[in-house]
Amino acid sequence: MKLQDWIIASITSNHFYKKTSNSSSFFFISISPTINNFWLDLLFVYVIINPDYLPKSFTMDLSSQFLEGSSSSTHDDRYDVFLSFRGLDTRLNFTDHLYKALVDANITTFLDDEEIETGEELKPELVSAIKASRASIIVLSENYASSTWCLDELVLILEQHRNSGLIVIPIFYHVKPTDVRKQQSSFGDAMAEHKQRMEAERNAEEKGKLAEKMEAWKKALVQVANLKGKDAKGRLEAELIEEVVKDINHRLGLHLRGDRPPLIGVDSSIKTIATWLKDGSLHTIDVLIIFGISGIGKTSLAEYVYELHHHVFDRSSFVKDISRSLDTKFNGIVDLQKQLCEDLSKQRLKDLSTQRLQGHDVSECISNIANTLAHKKVFLVLDDIDSSEQLDLLLGSKDFHPGSKVIITTKDVSLIENCALFDAKVPQKHTELALQGLNWADSLKLFCIHAFICNNPKEGYEEVSKELVGYCAGHPLTLEVLGKLLRNQDVAYWEKHIRKLKAKKVSLINDVLRMSFDSLAYENDKELFKHIACFFVGEDRNSTETILRECGIRTLHGFSNLIERCLLMIGPNNELAMHQLLQEMGRDLVRQESPNKPWKRSRLWCHEDSYNVLKHKKGKGNLLGLALDMKMLEKDKLQGSFELDIDALSTMDDLMLLQLNYVQLTGSIKKFPKKLRWLSMLGFPLKSIPLDLPMKKLVALDLSYSCLETFDMSNSNPRLGQTQNLIESCSQDKRLLGSLKILTLRFCKQLRSLGGFSEFPNLEMLTLANCPRLSNVSESIEQCDKLARIDLSSCTMPVELPRSISKLKNIKTLVLDGCNLGESPTKTRDMALPRMIKYHNLGINSQTSSSATVEAIPRAFKSFMISLPSSLVCLSLKDNNLSDNSFPTDFSSLSMLKELYLDGNDIVSLPDCVKRLPRLEVLSMEKCNILTTLERPPRTLKHLIFDKWYSLQKIVFEREMSPLKFSMGSPWPPYSGLVVEGIFKIEAMSDVAEEILLSLGWTSMEFLNDQHLEATDLMRGTHKVQMDYEFGIFSTMYEGIDIPNWIGDRRKGSSISFTISSPHYNLRGINFCHVITNPNTGYFGRDTNHLLLSSIRVCNITKNRTWIYNRYDYSTTPIPERVILLSHWMFGKNEMGDGDEVTISTKGPPAQPRPLECGISLVYDDGKMEEDPLSYYKSWNHIIGGDLSAFQTTRGEYLLDVTRFFGTISLYCPFFEDNCYYEGTDHIC
Repeated sequence: MKLQDWIIASITSNHFYKKTSNSSSFFFISISPTINNFWLDLLFVYVIINPDYLPKSFTMDLSSQFLEGSSSSTHDDRYDVFLSFRGLDTRLNFTDHLYKALVDANITTFLDDEEIETGEELKPELVSAIKASRASIIVLSENYASSTWCLDELVLILEQHRNSGLIVIPIFYHVKPTDVRKQQSSFGDAMAEHKQRMEAERNAEEKGKLAEKMEAWKKALVQVANLKGKDAKGRLEAELIEEVVKDINHRLGLHLRGDRPPLIGVDSSIKTIATWLKDGSLHTIDVLIIFGISGIGKTSLAEYVYELHHHVFDRSSFVKDISRSLDTKFNGIVDLQKQLCEDLSKQRLKDLSTQRLQGHDVSECISNIANTLAHKKVFLVLDDIDSSEQLDLLLGSKDFHPGSKVIITTKDVSLIENCALFDAKVPQKHTELALQGLNWADSLKLFCIHAFICNNPKEGYEEVSKELVGYCAGHPLTLEVLGKLLRNQDVAYWEKHIRKLKAKKVSLINDVLRMSFDSLAYENDKELFKHIACFFVGEDRNSTETILRECGIRTLHGFSNLIERCLLMIGPNNELAMHQLLQEMGRDLVRQESPNKPWKRSRLWCHEDSYNVLKHKKGKGNLLGLALDMKMLEKDKLQGSFELDIDALSTMDDLMLLQLNYVQLTGSIKKFPKKLRWLSMLGFPLKSIPLDLPMKKLVALDLSYSCLETFDMSNSNPRLGQTQNLIESCSQDKRLLGSLKILTLRFCKQLRSLGGFSEFPNLEMLTLANCPRLSNVSESIEQCDKLARIDLSSCTMPVELPRSISKLKNIKTLVLDGCNLGESPTKTRDMALPRMIKYHNLGINSQTSSSATVEAIPRAFKSFMISLPSSLVCLSLKDNNLSDNSFPTDFSSLSMLKELYLDGNDIVSLPDCVKRLPRLEVLSMEKCNILTTLERPPRTLKHLIFDKWYSLQKIVFEREMSPLKFSMGSPWPPYSGLVVEGIFKIEAMSDVAEEILLSLGWTSMEFLNDQHLEATDLMRGTHKVQMDYEFGIFSTMYEGIDIPNWIGDRRKGSSISFTISSPHYNLRGINFCHVITNPNTGYFGRDTNHLLLSSIRVCNITKNRTWIYNRYDYSTTPIPERVILLSHWMFGKNEMGDGDEVTISTKGPPAQPRPLECGISLVYDDGKMEEDPLSYYKSWNHIIGGDLSAFQTTRGEYLLDVTRFFGTISLYCPFFEDNCYYEGTDHIC
């Protein structure tokens, strides 16, 4: 009897469940007689861990039965960077900081912690790591040459540099390059010691080997000193490290790589969703519900599918984490509605997310969303829905436009069946997709990626890996957390955790997560985790660090430790993020301190618990944090008065974190806890701040949405109510807010003035956004010399900035979006080192004069003048009605500018002053609807942002520029007629010069001039057949049946092999042609915009080089039944040679049929042409034979896909095993 048959028989007869009911109910309570593969895998794991439950007569090798098909295979331990350093000098300082910066930047880095004794050979794993790395950073320090190990590393690194193109970046860490080159100073002393050791060697053979090594070491030191490197002398280490990380990102092309972690084991789900997207109708809407337990991968899958497909719809939106947003924020629904409105209307909504809307305002917002849904074909993803009411609040009850697609993720599909969406008048199809966990092989792969940074277990860890994976039950989050927990630990440490899990007798997901928490070495990190889980999920990282640091928490390494163990994530806007399972685990740890008596716990985050503790005055001295937002309570369930006595806080001596939002307080404010570090009182009822509020240790104060009229600690009006005077005599302390670092006064509609800055000289962040009556900020702001950020956005009344603001030397960010400035300070340009200043929708009435001024036109169509500081790094001039005539002519003072935002202006071409910016890295020109040319932006540019191709005709870059990262809103590819010089060119075939076609070896192409394909341009309709040029490859697609007759060598199927033969002439190119039939059965759909993806692979077997080219074609109508794809590959720089064996093949997505036929023709240079018609195209940099380093996937292999320029847009590459999907430059296995 087979094990699988026995398990099925046991379950269907309930025999197995009854026999193991004490220990295995977790597995079998919900199992029905219909057993799927996931549960079978889970059962296999269980019986391996608990073999005693098997029948005694059952004898077999369980491990081999269970692990069949998942054995380890040879794998490539591939790293981005290998760090070579002398531990004695730099391990605990510079190298440690450099390694952390590289890892934080998602750069896979090898660092070896073990020192080696002098004379030992280089360890095999180090040799392997060097050979498997794309770059090496060598930290040359004082004692580097004293280590033979370091010198052996250096020799091997430089050998790889010469033979395999390994990138090498030497850092001269407080040593002179000349000392390294000439072996002087400490390097000379070290080499002298090595020489003495060699000469003392009596064994002639060993002495000879040492002599050879000495010679190799000397040459290596000379070579590394001659390389372009970084000198640490006289530089801040933080700046040096930042520069090194940027250099590695740039040289390896990692700046194009997406940040999303690999998706494992979801290929079938992705294909299912792709089919669902394809199978729609113009007369229905389709709803897909993805459901499964928390942490199973619903959100990750939905995000990936959304990134892959959203751009083919009229409108799209991904609304994430809906349930948590609604559960933790009173205005959570408004935030979500705002996002939907902005995404669907493609317009920015001012202030909607932060206003406390009345009922009719919410209804109006719902109505606006519903109207958009009714008139546009949309693609929506609504993540983490747990009730039908949530759907109704977001979408309303109106119909969707036919052809729309909606994906919903939820834990329980039955909870949303009664929503209005399912009662829409337009018929809709309801599809369900259950995620049930990873199978064994995928579980092992995901675990290994996090534990070993590769797909398979390291040698010696095979068995413990397989056993540990069994406890995770195919749960992705658990596998990630456990893998990170065990990374870089020895086998004994792994076995200790196996014993812990085995003692529990059952695989519980929470136990694995708890084990990661328990493994934190420092109590500090555990307290940090609980603080974040209870109060700070979703909050800004920098602000949270500032607050908790003053609470005695060591945050510098604490955050890193939590992130390394997958217990914490940092979101795209620097917010703290934590999976719901982990947050609930953290809160449960606090809850277990006193399950039935909340007042005895260290933290209270549940608003109902907090209210009851305060109402009944049960607070204790051990309480560290308390959060209460009255708007989050259902007041009809509360008894008695809603007022709370401040006296309830008097017993909370250790309270440091306090949130009392919209709370009605009575009593003496003097009784507030004196150890408070963070105080949030949204809706604060007073007109001014009472001076006797204990605030000496306060670090962060948030009084947003308050009734404050003035905030002036030197002239406060201390009143709690009309009849109660709380102050008998004003405090004589001149530093009432001496510790304050963060002050937030958003949406204070009555606030008119701000002063008394001398009372809080340590202020670092000041937020005054959306204070419509604010008109005066005191000159005393100069007292806050640590101030780094000021936000005055949407202060609509004319605000006079204090002239003393120019004296602030640490300002990094000044946000003036939508702000109405009165008189601009004359000395603004003298401000020291502001990193970011935004003038978005800025209205300025300036009477100043300065030699360093720029001119622009605000919304009122009146010119204004404003001085800009020379140290400006980020400048936003969005929606200022700027035109070519009114644009500033002189940006010469902006020598430090790195980011420039010109969105929404009437610019036809890139202004000359922008071209001359010497450090510009980011240029945004979204909604510049009449922009036609963008020529020669600065060579330093790395990121170009725009949302439309339609008006653009030409983009020209300097030849030496590295590949850019594009962000755009229109689908790829663009229409005919657009040229992005150096990257791609698209033109109608009828416009291509005849001599170019002849140079390609293309003859008899005239018939194409009259053919049309309704492709690519959704605005302009049909186009004639077009020619694409990119990467040194010309290609075209047209309707046809047969391969052209001048393609002589043909094969049936999708691949062809041949040998290059060029006895008399040099090969200049290869033509490859293939026929595809009925492509509309693949990829996108019959009723949406169609994508035809052709992936062509050219492999020179002799030279071990491979080029994979992905070509995309969109169409607004179905592509013809048969199409011909013809391409010419320019090979002219020794990529192909006489006698080389070559194979060319083509593939498409799985649902797309294979080509019926393919063929090739070789094109030679006969030497008759005086001028090469292709010389212009050959001059481009990023082509075959040019610089393709940013497109290299492994040594000798290049993925030529133009969408890699577009940031995190996901793409598909059929040529990688397991039909891997690609994102950025990383393939996802």
